[in-house]
Amino acid sequence: MPEVNKILTAICFSDYCGDTFTYASRLALQLNADLVVANVINQRAVEGISTIQAMGYNVSVDDYIKGVKEEGTAQLEKMIDGSGFPKEKIKIIFKVGSVFDQLIKIIKEEQIDLVVMGSKGQSDHPHLLVGSVADKMFRHSPVSVAFYRKRG
Repeated sequence: MPEVNKILTAICFSDYCGDTFTYASRLALQLNADLVVANVINQRAVEGISTIQAMGYNVSVDDYIKGVKEEGTAQLEKMIDGSGFPKEKIKIIFKVGSVFDQLIKIIKEEQIDLVVMGSKGQSDHPHLLVGSVADKMFRHSPVSVAFYRKRG
């Protein structure tokens, strides 16, 4: 079995992400692995803000991205503080783009050994077993993917 030295957990800040982070951090502790926490700001949201800005409204793509990063960082810091996971073994990454494409890039750039993510993201559609990004990761990830699913 290959060693797991670095785990990537994909966080979308949905209601389930805290549990997904907790699962990934506990797994990383058990394996003595480093943890990379990634959030990808969806390119479609950025394009929507850009369209509104082009219509003359006083909004800024840069301010939107900065705000998402600041809010996300604050939420992650609370998760990290509550986890007991050593801060020096965590790297936080924010990217903008296609969620799947950016996660694949992070896997390669950070030399990830295992991905931990939720089976569904922000949409949480009740009739879907697996979200579209989770499905793509399952089919195309160059490393193993573990899906966290809350019991009950």
